[in-house]
Amino acid sequence: MDWQSLISNKRLGQELRHTERHDERTEFKRDYDRLIFSAPFRRLQNKTQVFPLPGSIFVHNRLTHSLEVASVGMSLGSDVARDIIRRTPSYAGTLIEELGTIVSSACLAHDLGNPPFGHSGEKAIQTFFTEGNGCSLKKDISPELWNDITHFEGNANAFRLLTHRYNGRREGGFVMTYSMLASIVKYPFASFYSGSDVVGGKEKFGFFTTESSTFQRIADDLGMKRLSADGKPLHYARHPLVYLVEAADDICYEIMDIEDAHKLKLISFEQTRDLFLSFFDSKTQQSILNRIKAEKITDRNEQVVYMRACVIGKLENECVDAFLRNEEQILNGTFLGSLIKYINPLQREAYKRCTDVAFGSIYHSKPVLDIELGGYKIMETLLDQMTEAIINPDRFYSQQLLHRVSSQYEIYSPSIETRIMAMLDFISGMTDVFALDFYQKINGTSLPIV
Repeated sequence: MDWQSLISNKRLGQELRHTERHDERTEFKRDYDRLIFSAPFRRLQNKTQVFPLPGSIFVHNRLTHSLEVASVGMSLGSDVARDIIRRTPSYAGTLIEELGTIVSSACLAHDLGNPPFGHSGEKAIQTFFTEGNGCSLKKDISPELWNDITHFEGNANAFRLLTHRYNGRREGGFVMTYSMLASIVKYPFASFYSGSDVVGGKEKFGFFTTESSTFQRIADDLGMKRLSADGKPLHYARHPLVYLVEAADDICYEIMDIEDAHKLKLISFEQTRDLFLSFFDSKTQQSILNRIKAEKITDRNEQVVYMRACVIGKLENECVDAFLRNEEQILNGTFLGSLIKYINPLQREAYKRCTDVAFGSIYHSKPVLDIELGGYKIMETLLDQMTEAIINPDRFYSQQLLHRVSSQYEIYSPSIETRIMAMLDFISGMTDVFALDFYQKINGTSLPIV
């Protein structure tokens, strides 16, 4: 793969049209601005990141997480671009200079497709079709779509959200640039490969069957390396910038989850301090502690914030170095795993310790399990009721339910496959609070007071 081919400001849905511009923003900055001001991005403020959304102690939701990931992504992309241009001066003045903005925009978009209640919502959708009443739909739809919905994936849903043409929308969805769209596809293969040895057993995929031709158009135009033979479902090597988006996400969710866990008193100050300082050698550890003392930072929460900032800065530098060391393999499509796996051993082991603590003390903690259990039940009920409505749309109750769905969704399509995807678009786009409110209303446990 070649950098100059991989970085393109061509827009999906505007390939053959010239659009007059009235300001000096780059096309990639336009991507960023469109996402920031979009309704799906705004809804992330009311979607769970890891912890339920408490009132008295502010922890991260999907919106704050995405903004932080975008900030780290900007640094990663800009630092990589600077070094690439330093080594290849002919890239100066080209779109390569925009890597930071592209990565940052992709980071804003990376969680847009996640349903309510985090990974519990994803699992609820998958198991509704494999274990619940959704099983009955298998005979009515294609094997490809069945594979998509039984492996429902937030990453694939984000690509659909940004590219799909809904009722009343022009082709191209958000009309984003090719390079930005390719940068959010973390798993650039069809659901056919989900869980297979071909993709290392990953139970994930990058695009639904409904958007496969769109992804192929983008990937081929950018010169992304195709790994599947003709006639086989699509499977490409990752766009190189995906590694930077992934690294920004890995850095933020793991490190910020530790900070949130400390705020919620799930782990002690001493444990948090030791986890963060373990990213550094003894000399640097002492320097950090001396700076905390010199700045007279006595509040323990503020001390954690300072140490966390040091850790994120260190991991960002390490991931840039890992990317540049492995640039040839990344461009050849032979690089395996995430950048975090290729950072220096000291930081890699410290990151693993954070992962182990998060798994044991955070992701299996009571507040997290409670939101997952409740969220799963809410999603299961919504899917059950809405599926019944789209299968039997002439029934009175079905009509009442379907009237609640926005006209942008093709919920009345003659195609059952289109109706299923429209239903999933509607439910996966809900915030946690809206999903709970809708659940209570259709169960008759919450009625509006007139």
